Amino acid sequence: MNIGDMIPEILGTDAQGHVVKASDFEGKPLVIYFYPKDNTPGCTAEACSLRDGYEDLKDLGYTLIGISKDSPASHAKFAQKHNLPFLLLSDTSTEINQSFGVWQKKKMAGREYMGTVRTTFVTDSSHRITHIITKVDTKNASAQLLSLLS
Repeated sequence: MNIGDMIPEILGTDAQGHVVKASDFEGKPLVIYFYPKDNTPGCTAEACSLRDGYEDLKDLGYTLIGISKDSPASHAKFAQKHNLPFLLLSDTSTEINQSFGVWQKKKMAGREYMGTVRTTFVTDSSHRITHIITKVDTKNASAQLLSLLS
């Protein structure tokens, strides 16, 4: 996806197993962040940074949503463990990751595999992408976002 594109309607499945759609947030700008895996160091740092800046994002009118391929049960435990006040959505099939273009070939220790490339998308109230952060500073994700949006 690129700046100016409209995001897809289906965003993922919540912890209760309900399909969440972009139209559920009609008229609200969104911050959607894709991350590889619950309870890993970088993803935990990013989630906790966003938790700490959550009220500031909310004050600017944004709804914050995290998406990964982890299960709804994994997300529920992750959110509870780290007191995450925002919605985490599951994309176990990676269809949403693929539609946003973040399901890509990655390399680690000489091994190639498909995985989620950590990326944050910001939309306006009509859900058209206004900003894309591809170099996410996991420990300072909230400050990085707020400096872009303030």
